[in-house]
Amino acid sequence: MRIALAQLNPTIGDFAGNRLLVERAAHQAAEAGAKLIVFSEMVLTGYPPLDLLERRSFIADQERALAALLPVSRSIAMVLGVALPVAQSGSRRLANAAVVLAGGQQIAVQHKTLLPAYDVFDENRYFVPARERVLVSLPGVEDPIGLAICEDSWSHEIPYEMDPVAELVQAGAKLILNLAASPWHVGKPRIRRHILSDLAQRHRVPIVFVNQSGGNDELIFDGGSCVMDAHGRVRAMAPLFAEDLAIVDLDAPPLDLAPEQVVDMPEIEQLEAGLVLGIRDYFHKQGLPLRAVLGLSGGIDSAVVAHLAVQALGADRVLGVLMPGPFSSPHSVTDAEALAKNLGIETRCVDIRPLYEQYLQVFASLFGAKKNYGLAEQNIQSRIRGAILMAISNMEGRLVLATGNKSELSVGYCTLYGDMVGGLAVLGDVYKRDVYALAHHANRYGESIPTGSIEKPPSAELAPNQRDQDDLPPYEILDLVLHQAIELARSGAEIHLPPGEDPRMAREIAERLDRNEYKRRQGPLVLRTSAKAFGSGRKFPIVHRYRAESDA
Repeated sequence: MRIALAQLNPTIGDFAGNRLLVERAAHQAAEAGAKLIVFSEMVLTGYPPLDLLERRSFIADQERALAALLPVSRSIAMVLGVALPVAQSGSRRLANAAVVLAGGQQIAVQHKTLLPAYDVFDENRYFVPARERVLVSLPGVEDPIGLAICEDSWSHEIPYEMDPVAELVQAGAKLILNLAASPWHVGKPRIRRHILSDLAQRHRVPIVFVNQSGGNDELIFDGGSCVMDAHGRVRAMAPLFAEDLAIVDLDAPPLDLAPEQVVDMPEIEQLEAGLVLGIRDYFHKQGLPLRAVLGLSGGIDSAVVAHLAVQALGADRVLGVLMPGPFSSPHSVTDAEALAKNLGIETRCVDIRPLYEQYLQVFASLFGAKKNYGLAEQNIQSRIRGAILMAISNMEGRLVLATGNKSELSVGYCTLYGDMVGGLAVLGDVYKRDVYALAHHANRYGESIPTGSIEKPPSAELAPNQRDQDDLPPYEILDLVLHQAIELARSGAEIHLPPGEDPRMAREIAERLDRNEYKRRQGPLVLRTSAKAFGSGRKFPIVHRYRAESDA
């Protein structure tokens, strides 16, 4: 059988646009001789629609879009993901479903069995799980087919008490179609491929996996759709971070590749490609003017964000604002100007010192004359810069891109209403070590990011001779601690340190992580690139007094 894998980039709630994507793919697949086309999970709604699912009008509009696809199925059988009304169970009244359209009719439905409720997922909030798993027969196809939806194929990874794929195979399924909306993080394609390979080998059944591509809010979907044969070997692979229509002859010779033999994008390329896609879709899918603005400090974070924004939007749509202050080093301006020249972006320069001096006068009237006003004096510089960027945003319809990285957000080394302003935190899930890696990767074909921005010691430049390491451990140590505290959920006392490092430092960093949750709640949306990002996948209270006994 010739089958088509439709790896599309749906937009949440754009029923007309999503239906058009489905129709075009179906017509192309039929012209290529495919007898069946498989789409991703909830392709008509886009994933995840969250509480839009609670609006009855949303489901009704989706059902109309589904009905409009019935005529298309006269030329090719279609399997696609939708949300369907079911008998209410508690507050839930929907099923996450796969429907089969053929010959102008809906001929089969399979609801999702395993509803994830961890990390970024909250499907138990909306959906009723499947009560049974049934085989599907397609016209002209002898072998019965089993339908699984995303998590239904992860039962041995979590693990769950039930294995929907095993049940389908025991009932006689000769092919499993898995419709997915599986979010990406760095390294996820290889993890997913091995899980699917193990599943195919365990049950001795081919698996067709179709995943969506694109960005939806904080989540980035990489695609990576594939076909595994019954021995767990890769028969076909779709590209990462792109829409694709893959036509596969299931009876043709496979690629003959074990999962570990598939050459993935290197992780730093994945990181860059994922962030670029996340930025681009955040603008496009909201219908925002394709214009961005960010502050250029001459440092590495703003330089990397500018580079990524140019990749996503084009150099003519990115504005960099240089805002030297009383403690800015001479090279902060020259490095920012060199970056702008390398990238081909527009710049403007606003000297914040007159505004800063006026604030000092206000501080003197409020707090009395002092030689310095400590943190208030430092932070007001950042807030002046943030206000300037927001003024440009208001006047010119540009979205402000925040430039802070995950290391800084973790410990609160950032200023509310200052460098945290913006609509999107591009590097909010990227540790400082990986910011440097992105900078080196950006320069692989020549200098994009100036050497000075990469080599100079990191500094907020809000006080004389200030360096990040005055307040923080070296970033290589800080990131090591934060990774264990965030991704591995270790307490301060459980964190493993290199020989010679003070364990008290790890406990202090873990405490700062918890103490600065209030700042992160007020920050812009963070693009998710890791298995545990700040956002919907990491839920911590702002107000608590918990400390592990071992940390006391």
